[in-house]
Amino acid sequence: MSIVTSSEEQAVTGREALLAPETQVAPPGRRRRRRAPERGQGVSATRKQQTRAAWVFLALPGALFLLFTALPVVVAAVVSLSDYAVIGKLTWVGFDNYTRIASDPFFWIALRNTVFYTVLYVPLGLVIALATALLLNRSGRAVRIFRTLFYIPVVSSTVATATVWYWVLNPQHGLLNAALGWFGIDGPAWLYDSHWAMSAIVMMSVWAGFGGNMMIFLGGLQGVSPDLREAARLDGANAWQVFRYVVLPSIRRTTFLVSTLLIINAFQVFDQAYVLTKGGPGNSTVTTVYYIYDRGFGSLQMGYASALSFILFVIILAFSLVNARLTNRDTER
Repeated sequence: MSIVTSSEEQAVTGREALLAPETQVAPPGRRRRRRAPERGQGVSATRKQQTRAAWVFLALPGALFLLFTALPVVVAAVVSLSDYAVIGKLTWVGFDNYTRIASDPFFWIALRNTVFYTVLYVPLGLVIALATALLLNRSGRAVRIFRTLFYIPVVSSTVATATVWYWVLNPQHGLLNAALGWFGIDGPAWLYDSHWAMSAIVMMSVWAGFGGNMMIFLGGLQGVSPDLREAARLDGANAWQVFRYVVLPSIRRTTFLVSTLLIINAFQVFDQAYVLTKGGPGNSTVTTVYYIYDRGFGSLQMGYASALSFILFVIILAFSLVNARLTNRDTER
């Protein structure tokens, strides 16, 4: 019979605990903590889930873009190198359609009319939209009503807008000539005069589209800090100086966006000329897109119309790059 002291029992108990740590039991009242996953693993898993969800959400828009934008562009590029009349076989002609454009007098007439329209439409649309946004850049129920009224023509159909302006521009009973008559001015025939027909289309286009650009400018103006304006006033600046040296530089990127949209819309003008004048009188309102439409669907020259479309794309791209260059140069100053 052996006698074991208390100190020896404690030593044996400690040795067993070291040899079998997994058999330890947590003290009563304390729950054993689970080992948390490493931080890097959790972040990686979350990122994978977000990436997977992003691809799922982008799948449908990406498929629609490929089907209705990218694929038609590729097909148009192939057709532009061929002679295709819809009815019949496609004949490969290479770059003959592009070389034909240089000697096509009707293309240059359409391009000249489009440039004239752009020169009038872009500055007027920019100035009127900015001026209206400055007037409506405040709070109040009446301001909200005017914003809505100015935006209504943007969501109206071109046919409805053209019908209204066809009555306004009527040389005998039109509202515009009646208003000019109050001041002793004999108004022109507008849509029936080759010298005024394009100007009439510009007036209609500016009226129908400035509401959307006004909303864009309103967003930019509301981002201008009131502290900057107040500091300029405290320094003795008047209203014009505040606008010239504070507001205008602050909305430079907004101005670039609006001007670029106006340039693109100007070179793509079609509905107004088609509904109001059908390109007349005397081809004075034949625009580039109208000429493309006439070649493609009027004469069934799909190959030539596709080549014209790519030339128009290059022209729009060139004007947009020039506009971006001028805006960046002003920003650097």
